[in-house]
Amino acid sequence: MRSLLAAIMIAVVAAPAYAQDKSVPRYGETDKEKSPQEKQAERDAEKAYQRSLGNIPEKAGGTDPWGTVRNDSPPKPAAAAPTAKKTKTSNGTTSQKPQ
Repeated sequence: MRSLLAAIMIAVVAAPAYAQDKSVPRYGETDKEKSPQEKQAERDAEKAYQRSLGNIPEKAGGTDPWGTVRNDSPPKPAAAAPTAKKTKTSNGTTSQKPQ
């Protein structure tokens, strides 16, 4: 009884999947020839597609989504490192003290 029920369940699940499957051409098989109506329908669809692409307006210039965040000026040079002061010692030599 269980095996019969399992077979029925498998058939119920597999039937819709099998019905949706197109026959896949095997290695070496050629495609089926299209009728003149199918060829004309494909040409018409391609022409309609190309016409619809022509209806899309061209944008003037490029858009920069980061334009408000990024400034266009060149980066400022880094501030110079602080220099050390030279001081004279009591014996006449100079030494450097960092600030």
